[in-house]
Amino acid sequence: MGDIFFQAEVVNMNEEDRISSVIKESPFLLVNGGLGTQLIYDGYDIADDPLWSARLLYDNPEAITHVHLRQLESGSDVAVTASYQASVEDFCKYLGVTPKEAEQLIKRSVALARDACTKFWEKQPKTTSALSRLKPLVAGSVGPYGACQHDGSEYSGDYVDTMTVENLMEWHRPRMRALVDAGVDLLAIETIPAQKEAEALAVLLKEFPGTKALLSFSCKDGLHTSHGEQLITAVLSVLKHTSQVVAVGINCCSPLFVKSLLLTLKDKVSLPLVAYPHIGEEWIDKRCQFTGQPVKIKDLVPDWISAGAQWIGGCCETRLSDIQSIRQILDSQ
Repeated sequence: MGDIFFQAEVVNMNEEDRISSVIKESPFLLVNGGLGTQLIYDGYDIADDPLWSARLLYDNPEAITHVHLRQLESGSDVAVTASYQASVEDFCKYLGVTPKEAEQLIKRSVALARDACTKFWEKQPKTTSALSRLKPLVAGSVGPYGACQHDGSEYSGDYVDTMTVENLMEWHRPRMRALVDAGVDLLAIETIPAQKEAEALAVLLKEFPGTKALLSFSCKDGLHTSHGEQLITAVLSVLKHTSQVVAVGINCCSPLFVKSLLLTLKDKVSLPLVAYPHIGEEWIDKRCQFTGQPVKIKDLVPDWISAGAQWIGGCCETRLSDIQSIRQILDSQ
């Protein structure tokens, strides 16, 4: 795979100012579709891999860059790193690397996303009058603790009942530190099933004071997080702990729940609202299975916009064609 002891690229820019500018000047942001499932569509055998897309940070990093680039070309404004299911512990366990090497692999996820953004941007028109796209952002994916337990608990959050806030912070710290050190524009704290874990991550963010984040919850219905808290209660509680979260919402839930969930936040939260659900699968018997026909996300996007969503996209099973359709809708607003 090549030497993983590389110097991660640290971008020479004020990320905080960049994010503030994007929020101020861009009415909508398209968050990329599911990286892992696109890799599966491309033929990579990661569906049952405990590392998910992070496996290819070690085995085939070029494949990750290729997907990032195609998602950007399809219309995404954000390259979300292949670190959702990455942890120092699991890299050491399943790849036989050292903790230092594991941290370098997490940093590699940022370098690959940045490389794709650079390649994409180099192809864009250089005159201001001709620019039609936002210079893409790199968001460091911070998935929940449950995603690395390989038991479906990221869709229940039950583990928070036996873990302290300090336990959760300690587990998340190495990955968050590696992503920040590698120069992300912001963190994508995503698919968080429980208020307690979100609060722990909000407190942990304070250790990285120059870093901003989007925060999105997984939800089991039109009102509640996967663990059972009311979404609005969880969001308001988190925002009491931090001013570093710049957008909040939901992801990796049924698209049929999104409008209702957004309406619980609209007019109560002053930040941009985030919505990037999967296309209709449900977690059953520890397997991700489709129930009925997949939903056409593009048909629901106008309702999400009416309900207040500004950062919009798709998660698991989202295809490049879905990103293209969402891009057309956002550009028409």
